[in-house]
Amino acid sequence: MGGAFSCGDGGAADLEEAGLYPVVLNVYDLTPLNNYLHWCGLGIFHSAVEVHGSEYSFGAHDHPSSGVFEIEPKNCPGFLYRCSIFIGRSNLNPLEFRDYIQRMASEYHGDTYHLISKNCNHFTDDLSTRLTGKPIPGWVNRLARLGAFCNCLLPESIRLESTETKHLADSRSSDGSHTSSNEHFEDGDLEDKHLISQSSVCEDAIVKEVQEVHR
Repeated sequence: MGGAFSCGDGGAADLEEAGLYPVVLNVYDLTPLNNYLHWCGLGIFHSAVEVHGSEYSFGAHDHPSSGVFEIEPKNCPGFLYRCSIFIGRSNLNPLEFRDYIQRMASEYHGDTYHLISKNCNHFTDDLSTRLTGKPIPGWVNRLARLGAFCNCLLPESIRLESTETKHLADSRSSDGSHTSSNEHFEDGDLEDKHLISQSSVCEDAIVKEVQEVHR
């Protein structure tokens, strides 16, 4: 399921000198059942995007502020690291990317997290597509897409409203749904963009995400 990332990329240094930086998806297991489910192309996964030596993902909390957080790659607490997948390359240098991810964080508030319509894998798919033009592998978030399709069978606590279901369908059918890494943010979007650091707030976001999965 997807190609593993090889650290032995002999031309990596040359590409970075040319202004092209690797973008890697790190995938984690949320349950040991994934060892059996993955044979069916399914699983309950957490994912994060690694770029410029740090890892970025999205978690749930109860506050109207960013749920995007930054941690050490392959070490997300509470999850079991599974694999890394090379997605592509970005032309944003470290300073440009830092500014970009801070701004993008405003689109992902912790209190808007939803297991089916706006989870960590939706965030990593969005970020990967913006940076490289390539989405994450479909199997990483397949269970959420199946959940949206079978919405009426879901527990009421995670069921999508009819307007949300329509929005998901419209997003999937729209070829231009993702914006590029060169997009411009309005000046008014500069509030509440700070990434969640490696703190108790970050841990709260991860814990709440796990609780959402096991609800």
